[in-house]
Amino acid sequence: MNILNPTWWVKLLGLLPGELNPNEAGWLMLPQQHMPLMSNRRAQMILNRVRLFAILFAVLTPLWMIVDLLLLPNPLAWQLALLRLLSTGCFVFIVYCYRPEVSLLNAWRGMAMLFAVPTLFYVVSYVLLTHYHLTGASAAVGTGYAFLPFVMLAGFSIFPLTLLESATFAAPILISHVLAGYFQFPVVDWPSFWGAFWLQCLIAGVAALAGVCQLAFMIALVQQAVRDPLTGTFSRRSGEEVLELQFILASRSGSPFTIAFMDLDSFKSVNDQFGHQQGDVMLQQFARMLTQGLRKGDVLVRWGGEEFLLLLPNTDCRQALHALQRLRRHGFGMRPDQTPLTASIGLADMLEEGCDDWRHLVEIADRRMYHAKQQGRNRVVSSQ
Repeated sequence: MNILNPTWWVKLLGLLPGELNPNEAGWLMLPQQHMPLMSNRRAQMILNRVRLFAILFAVLTPLWMIVDLLLLPNPLAWQLALLRLLSTGCFVFIVYCYRPEVSLLNAWRGMAMLFAVPTLFYVVSYVLLTHYHLTGASAAVGTGYAFLPFVMLAGFSIFPLTLLESATFAAPILISHVLAGYFQFPVVDWPSFWGAFWLQCLIAGVAALAGVCQLAFMIALVQQAVRDPLTGTFSRRSGEEVLELQFILASRSGSPFTIAFMDLDSFKSVNDQFGHQQGDVMLQQFARMLTQGLRKGDVLVRWGGEEFLLLLPNTDCRQALHALQRLRRHGFGMRPDQTPLTASIGLADMLEEGCDDWRHLVEIADRRMYHAKQQGRNRVVSSQ
């Protein structure tokens, strides 16, 4: 039983027609379900919006000092002014100094820093305000501080987040409201307090729904952009992104990374004898048969025409040879004349070749593919 696809969730997903299918429901619940390319693009979007939000807070936070200094008693007004200046400095740091490498982990860190600042500001300001009995205009200004959690929770709606991420980031803000009530326990109006807490939970739920809808739309757009419309494999442009990402990860960890450059044998003769439609059918068949035999982490890219690139992370050349021999025994399908469909394949291992650039690795695999053609086709050529 798949706990990520409960009946209620699949029905709810039906309210997003044409965006995701039920098999992709888990992508909206857990970030671990996303493919690396999707995670990378989402991380970039989150980091950009973190900076946008930080700019807004950096501008608005110090401006309210004027109101505090005019209407609040001393030393409260100066204490809050100092708190605002410290918060503004944190927001400026996020905007100008937090420029990490694009990754989902760094995006989460950026969001954590962004929302930690106003959350701490809210708790500290609430503690300071409890020491004063404000009336009139001062009381109105003090009451305005209680609305900060509502603003923060509503802010989550601009981020494409999974349900788990939304709940994780909203929890500290909701807890801060409970802590504020604890510090003011003797005088708190509990019906009003829990009413405000319920409203915050409602806003958090709406923001989470907005984030999930953004994420669903983003996944649908990425799926359309990265896939080759004929074969369903990665397109060359998206394949280059995945290849660069996998190459960087393998270089940092020192793990093996092998690519296979595959070219269908005598493909032009199929187009000439049976027409381009039959050629398209053969390409689709090849991609489908090959994909069925791949591991979850392997990536198939349509590099151009009848050329495909197979990315094999955590795989050395010897392991890749065994995997390709198994795939070849399984078969790549049949040609229109009912003869077996074959391919010439060149292998290149990043560690074995000592490559420091993925383009060089592709060039090596490409050359070996041509050597396979010259040696009679339907074979694999590597350094082994």
